[in-house]
Amino acid sequence: MRGRTVAAALAAAGVLFTAGCSSSDGAEEGRWSPVSAGPSGSSPPSATGPSATGPSASPAGKGPPAKGSAEVVRTVTDSLKAPWGLAPLPGGDLLVSLRDDGKLVRVDTGSGKKTEVGTVPGVAAAGEGGLLGIAVSPRFASDHFVYAYLTTESDNRIARLLYDERKPAGQQLGAPNTVLRGIPKGTVHNGGRIAFGPDGMLYAGTGETGERGLAQDRKSLAGKILRMTPEGRPAEGNPDPGSLVWSWGHRNVQGLAWDADNRLWASEFGQDTWDELNLIEPGGNYGWPKAEGRAGGKDFVDPVAQWRTSQSSPSGIAWAGGSVWMAGLRGEALWRVPLKGTKEAADPQPFLKGKYGRLRAAVAAGGDRLWVLTNETDSRGTPQKGDDRILEVRVR
Repeated sequence: MRGRTVAAALAAAGVLFTAGCSSSDGAEEGRWSPVSAGPSGSSPPSATGPSATGPSASPAGKGPPAKGSAEVVRTVTDSLKAPWGLAPLPGGDLLVSLRDDGKLVRVDTGSGKKTEVGTVPGVAAAGEGGLLGIAVSPRFASDHFVYAYLTTESDNRIARLLYDERKPAGQQLGAPNTVLRGIPKGTVHNGGRIAFGPDGMLYAGTGETGERGLAQDRKSLAGKILRMTPEGRPAEGNPDPGSLVWSWGHRNVQGLAWDADNRLWASEFGQDTWDELNLIEPGGNYGWPKAEGRAGGKDFVDPVAQWRTSQSSPSGIAWAGGSVWMAGLRGEALWRVPLKGTKEAADPQPFLKGKYGRLRAAVAAGGDRLWVLTNETDSRGTPQKGDDRILEVRVR
């Protein structure tokens, strides 16, 4: 495995050099439009490969088929305890965060072998909080950093940790360097998904912690999508200079993914009526708590797709083959949303419904494959139907 990882890391370094990704100070960002950049634009390729932008899109000029499919190829590994975040490493292995234990686990996607990487210090798991989203640095081949979104006794924060694979299992994480602190925490609605975008910047989805007014408070980090440099500073090109806020008016964002044209999509939990899939516009107000689902006015950005909360409760999302694939918790389904540009190309379809329980994350695995993470442990830490696992899913 070690040789394979080193070789892949060297290859990733070559991709980064060729792509000319933006440096951490955002010097390259002026040439990239995160909303409208397309094949004719000058947006840089993803620094993180399939995990950021998803597998290849549909053939040029063709949208995805109206009807799709999702077939579980195999169980990659099982017996995971309250998993939450899922992130590919160079070489093909996966990192998984365990919400309640505060641990990071590495999974060999060939053999399914699990190896404990280490424990993230400071995690105070309670309710929906704990060790949540994780992301691998786009420069992992040279800096060996992983990022974690975690709930502490006082707040939610994002920390950067050195991952030293040469050390013994369980001792491979360095001391956390907090790049962002002060994201409000709550028993519920902590958000938690983080991901590097095609621009090399770090994005984070946060929740409003159950205090609805925070979503409309532009000075609060709660109920927002944040965009920052890898060091946690406001990224150049943000709507308000000096602010981390990329979009606002969100209830609880737990899914982030970019399509083939580098447009950012996000999934959002509704309250009693509508869950949402949103196309994210910089500076956009997505309405909560004044609007849930499509409001049809000029004040708020309407979702592209919406579901009854009993059907979905969406968490992680991935882009593959011209569609957004959305993992549903309460709905226990993998939803396919075929897109033509920025619109639905056909009605969303549910797959795997009720077969594997609650689905927490979906991550592009390259080509027509996804990694899908189940999460049968509820917010009280109680296992529901059985052990949690990673599935390899073939999609169309």
